[in-house]
Amino acid sequence: MKIVEEINKLNDSDLINIVHAEYLKDYCLKINFNDATEKVIDFEPFLLKSYHPEIKKYLNKKLFQTFSIIDGNLNWNDYDLIFPLEDLYTGKI
Repeated sequence: MKIVEEINKLNDSDLINIVHAEYLKDYCLKINFNDATEKVIDFEPFLLKSYHPEIKKYLNKKLFQTFSIIDGNLNWNDYDLIFPLEDLYTGKI
């Protein structure tokens, strides 16, 4: 048997969190993470591909702009729409 070393040994202080998000235009947000990483993410392809009406409703730009940051996560309408931090961090939603 071979023992594999655990690669992810993060402390709570090392966890990635969103510290700021800014609406840019259409369905694009600029997201800043606590490690100084900044991503511009276009959510439009995701929203257009979805068949679920609870997700499709965010094609309404006014509703899309109502996001907030709660506990380091980006979410809409009290967790009605939320994405895994890893997906946002890599820009692959």
